Amino acid sequence: MRHWMVDRDGGSRPAVLFFLAFLLTFCVSATVAGAAKTTTGDYGRMFSFADLAEKWGPAVVNISATQTVRSGRGLYGNMPRRFFDQDDFFRRFFGDMPEREYKQNSLGSGFLISPDGYIFTNNHVVAKADKIKVKLSNGKQYDAEVKGKDPNTDLALIKIKADENLPYVRLGDSDKLRVGDWVFAIGNPFGLDHTVTAGIVSAKGRVIGAGPYDNFIQTDASINPGNSGGPLFNLSGEVVGINTAIVAHGQGIGFAVPVNLAKDILKDLKEKGHVTRGWMGLSIQDITPDMAENLKLPDRRGAIVSQVFPGDPAHAAGIETGDIIRAIDDRTIENTQELLRIVAALPVGKKVEVLIFRNGRELRKSLVIAQRKEARDLASGAGSNGRWGLTVQEVTPDMARTLKLTEKGGVIVTRIDQDSPAEDAGLKVNDVILQINRTRIQSLRDYTDEIARSEKEATVMLLVKRGDGALFVTLRQELKQ
Repeated sequence: MRHWMVDRDGGSRPAVLFFLAFLLTFCVSATVAGAAKTTTGDYGRMFSFADLAEKWGPAVVNISATQTVRSGRGLYGNMPRRFFDQDDFFRRFFGDMPEREYKQNSLGSGFLISPDGYIFTNNHVVAKADKIKVKLSNGKQYDAEVKGKDPNTDLALIKIKADENLPYVRLGDSDKLRVGDWVFAIGNPFGLDHTVTAGIVSAKGRVIGAGPYDNFIQTDASINPGNSGGPLFNLSGEVVGINTAIVAHGQGIGFAVPVNLAKDILKDLKEKGHVTRGWMGLSIQDITPDMAENLKLPDRRGAIVSQVFPGDPAHAAGIETGDIIRAIDDRTIENTQELLRIVAALPVGKKVEVLIFRNGRELRKSLVIAQRKEARDLASGAGSNGRWGLTVQEVTPDMARTLKLTEKGGVIVTRIDQDSPAEDAGLKVNDVILQINRTRIQSLRDYTDEIARSEKEATVMLLVKRGDGALFVTLRQELKQ
């Protein structure tokens, strides 16, 4: 083999080059063979969701909800009910139109969280249902009962009764999720049972305008109609989110409620059927760059108080409009959404210390957390009511100028829920509500108080300013016996 050694005078160079070429070819072949083995073996198994889907799929359920819907009938029976409520001509000509009933079905997903049949799903899947059917992966079907609902987070807890222990998931820690982590969803998109989709966490802490406690996980794992209420898993097989929303006409963008939020309210849903949340008694909004400049703030952290409700904890503690809340019990507040979530999770009766910024200096105020009333809403000076299906906020000077409002007071409609009493009545975004049941509305507090008084009424009459005119609008709800 000595003739393959490199000779300084180059006499044996061809032999050396042949040896190097042979060695290189051998090494490349071995590397490719090893890579192929890894790709089809350990590597493939490492990045397959098959074992996880097989193990946890049986705990995912198909939910079918049936709702009784009433509508006008006759020559114009297929027209929306709001058409008859609002059109004077048809009311005068036809009189009170008789109604017919029909069944409306919707599909969603859910997942078992205990062997005795408790199931998490979305509130919008079961909110108005007269009858709920749950189908397991083995084909067995059960009638389900709603044990608790929370429209603010769009979560619901339902239960089925079975003669055997049922498969159930493990609840993980959504706070540990990082952007870029792998996740996979199991659900029933378009009624297709136990469909598995996978992707990554593409963002956290998303605020999409769904409610005052928005804090969604954004994922590119495919989520479609029918996935609502289904689980979002991590690679440890733990549920880290509840699939809830999609972007209309969007591709690859879905949103899930963090499972930690669901765990926080589970006890209330089980024991009370609703969620008890903390309340400070004020409205807040984010600090804009102009506000920060005007108030000479070092940064935009915190939330500025836009309204303090008389007689509530913040008022009793001496907090004033214009104060900036920077921390609660030494927990730094970054924005309104964070403050809302922190206050909501505080137990009623707990004494907390609030760090505020006022006139260039920091002050500390102590207050006792009260119970939040469902008719009130802390977020950005906005008020929402799931029963009537509209969201409002106080009219700012800029809004008044833009809408050319000459009257002071009132609240402006910022959102109308689909298939709600507000939509049926023909209420529109940018309508300004001046009266509720003949009571003058000067502020958001007036609005929430009057709405709260009408919770058990079948109808609510609003005086609304729309454009250059005004009109009365009547909201109607079906009261359960």
